[in-house]
Amino acid sequence: MKEILKSLVEGKISIEKCETLLKAESIRQLDEVAQIDTSRKDRTGFPEAILADSKDYEDLLAIIKRFLEKAESNGSIELKNNIIITRLSKERYELLEKDLDYLFEKGIKFDYNKRAKILIIYKDALVNFNPEYGKIGLLTAGTSDIPIAEEAKVIVEQGGCEVISSYDIGVAGIHRLFPQIAYMVEEDVCAFIVCAGMEGALPSVVAGLVDVPVIAVPTSVGYGIGADGKAALYSMLQSCAPGLSVVNIDNGFGAGVCALTIAKNIAKRVESSKE
Repeated sequence: MKEILKSLVEGKISIEKCETLLKAESIRQLDEVAQIDTSRKDRTGFPEAILADSKDYEDLLAIIKRFLEKAESNGSIELKNNIIITRLSKERYELLEKDLDYLFEKGIKFDYNKRAKILIIYKDALVNFNPEYGKIGLLTAGTSDIPIAEEAKVIVEQGGCEVISSYDIGVAGIHRLFPQIAYMVEEDVCAFIVCAGMEGALPSVVAGLVDVPVIAVPTSVGYGIGADGKAALYSMLQSCAPGLSVVNIDNGFGAGVCALTIAKNIAKRVESSKE
């Protein structure tokens, strides 16, 4: 990008040519397999993640290898951002670990969260918390909701924001909820992510207790009329509790990015007010 802008300043290329080159730089095509949005973090504050679930294994491996090749110079790999691979099964992770074992000699590390099914490929640090971003509260109604909550947690942490979590505190034992809510409010969380299946009541309860945004995540753990998380989704969409936003079924990733965006924008406004 610097070389393109330098050419523009020196008059070697036109503004139109500069615009074309910058667009080409921001979308990197990998062997007709995928187009990687390398400028997403600059625009949105969060880097592009690779969804593994629907990809052929060989395509997934090729994408990761090309990512790393672009980051390699003189035999050393310098990652600008950690590589995030979502919805990765344990079996596929084990294959990747074997096929990419040569990276370990170059200082590249793997961190696989088996509950979240997320692999983080990194070099210097797994997470870098920014104290300016505040904290996010994370709750689940039951233990079956934990995998989706863990997906959200990993995503928020990869964005540099700390997470305070408490699991299995649904309405069936609602007395367990209030101490956790009180603690998170005392910790001044700027948003809540609440994951629930079955009838999906927990996010509505939480939204009626707090004065910060609540992001509801319906999970596909129900059965009968509530199968596939649809009953939980409808319940959350129909909630009369104010301040409640709803993402799609099992979309822990989307909930994490949404909460992170809230935290970052609050931090940005606080910093601007200081100036």
